Amino acid sequence: MTTISAPGTDRRSTRPAPGGLRGVVARNPLRTFAVLALGTSWLVWLPYILSPHGLGIWDLHFPEVLGTAQLSGVLPGALLGPVTAAFVVTAAADGRAGLRVWAGRLWRWRVRWQWYVTVLLGVPVLIVLSGLPFAGGVVHAPSALALAAYVPALLLQVVTTGLAEEPGWRDFALPRLQGRFGPMRAALVLGPLWGLWHLPLFLTDWGGWPTAHWTQPLVFVGFCMAFTVVMSWVFNRSGESLPLAVLLHVSVNTTASVLWSDMFPGIGAETMLLALLITSTIGAVVIVVATRGRLGYRGPVVGTAGRPGTGPAEDPASAVVAGTAPAAAPTPSASPLVDSSDGHR
Repeated sequence: MTTISAPGTDRRSTRPAPGGLRGVVARNPLRTFAVLALGTSWLVWLPYILSPHGLGIWDLHFPEVLGTAQLSGVLPGALLGPVTAAFVVTAAADGRAGLRVWAGRLWRWRVRWQWYVTVLLGVPVLIVLSGLPFAGGVVHAPSALALAAYVPALLLQVVTTGLAEEPGWRDFALPRLQGRFGPMRAALVLGPLWGLWHLPLFLTDWGGWPTAHWTQPLVFVGFCMAFTVVMSWVFNRSGESLPLAVLLHVSVNTTASVLWSDMFPGIGAETMLLALLITSTIGAVVIVVATRGRLGYRGPVVGTAGRPGTGPAEDPASAVVAGTAPAAAPTPSASPLVDSSDGHR
């Protein structure tokens, strides 16, 4: 018998643990999610990796959309990876109740307006400032074309990147990891997993193949680890708002892809990635120190009892977690600054 708590309530009930394949998924939700997310994306990306856009082994040309073949070559694997894996595992492990919790975070738009200012304006400013030490004094004002393209590019990134990734990484994996292992250990698991998912793309033009330096994937994984701390804090302090997490993610991507090359023509992609790593690491350290490692998380760290779709506890190194949401959902803070008035940060 497995103890089950309906999402959003403290009422406990029992029902037989599912058997067969569904039982395996219920006992190993994040491990199953990781295998499905990485395996599906990597399999769908394989033709693009082998094509002339990558290793050049297979003479398969992908059609260009908006001037690049990456949309037709990379987007299908991205859309069929984390979000599909999260849906399948949640449905199998937690049923309709779990799906309602999982999908419900996608509609949490009602957060303090300061969060939107920070994510949509503050983040681009920080990214631009991070490039100044590497610019050698060569900094241009953004062109009218870049400014006009920014919002459409941001909206496109919401669909091609934000909604393809964040329902998996932040909506599915982060609450489960935090509920079982706490916020810091959750970030130490999720950050490398997020970075690892991208690694095959460094064998394509997405990652600068074949001219990119071999250290670039390592720098990228480091950035994912540091930025996961930042995103965890924003996700927790905003009341688990997935739209805000999506906007934070795509705000970084859009600024880097649209404004960076326009403002810093002398800085290449490798230096840009290094600047992002440094900036995100500084932000992560400040957040960890200011919140004493809580990263804005307000739910208790619990074992497997009383959480939907749980199974036996396992070693965090294997990244097996339980539950779909913190037992006590965090409430939005009055501002995007750390609020320690209630004892939580």
